Amino acid sequence: MSIGSQIAWDDTVLPFQLDRSDIRGRVARLDGVLDQVLAQHNYPPGIEALVTEAVLLTAMIGQTIKLRWKLSLQVRGDGPARLIATDYYAPTEPGAPALIRAYASFDAARLTPGADPFGLIGQGYFAMLIDQGRDMQPYQGITPIAGGSLASCAETYFAQSEQLPTRFALGFGRTRLPGQPERWRAGGVMLQLMPAASIPAVAEGGSGEAGLLQADDILDGDEAEAWTRANLLLDTVEDMELIGPAVQPTEMLVRLFHEERPRVFDPQPVQFGCTCSEERVRQSLSIYSAKDIGHMTTDEGIVTADCQFCGAHYELDPATLGFEAEQGRDAGE
Repeated sequence: MSIGSQIAWDDTVLPFQLDRSDIRGRVARLDGVLDQVLAQHNYPPGIEALVTEAVLLTAMIGQTIKLRWKLSLQVRGDGPARLIATDYYAPTEPGAPALIRAYASFDAARLTPGADPFGLIGQGYFAMLIDQGRDMQPYQGITPIAGGSLASCAETYFAQSEQLPTRFALGFGRTRLPGQPERWRAGGVMLQLMPAASIPAVAEGGSGEAGLLQADDILDGDEAEAWTRANLLLDTVEDMELIGPAVQPTEMLVRLFHEERPRVFDPQPVQFGCTCSEERVRQSLSIYSAKDIGHMTTDEGIVTADCQFCGAHYELDPATLGFEAEQGRDAGE
């Protein structure tokens, strides 16, 4: 395989459908996106792994939703990894890339070298927020941290909050291609029963951790058989098939699911991107009084703000900030 064909699938999400099973899916391949996300911060290895997994999940989940604006995932815990936050911005026009950004907040003093990354979260919750833009009510769903990975949390979320059987197979790590520097690569497959499929009534409580619902709790009959069959096939996937680049996603799908009649659609490119701006900073500070703005002002007479996602640094004149800003003074004067 040529380098060109390898690169063609980098930073893409490929939608597909298993026609025999009435199951939809996504294959994601990320490399440059991860490098740019992680380059904004000097994260320890365990935090890097959590951010990478969250970005990979966000890319696949975001592409399954008919977004008009933004999908956000948040993982909050009481362990050393306090917060993992990701945003997926839908393409603004056909053929345009989706944008992804992410960051983590953590307590470096509590990190243990070599510890299991998922264990760094501790007790907490996994949340998904869908924001369709102005004049639309945001939707938020929350489930407790459960299972042994963020992928397990996402599967539990869909079963518990949406009653949609969902499965993820992920692979990620630092790799090196011949003649190239070491870099992060990640890949994954997402399976999800089509929303139109019938879902049986579910009794209170599930078979998962702490009584949470799992896919098996919300399936029966032909749907349960098809779901089990597809999952058994996905169990045979290898890490190098997920991560690439030697195996193309289309080849992997044929290898895994040829009896399920896989059908692919146009791939969605993704790239790192941030929506921060001076205007947004000003808007966020518009709720404060002049006295509050004064408390934020540095000894040099400016108000500073830093974007956690991309590292952008803003320096603003305090007289132009807040709801008591001087008349006639704005960012352009």
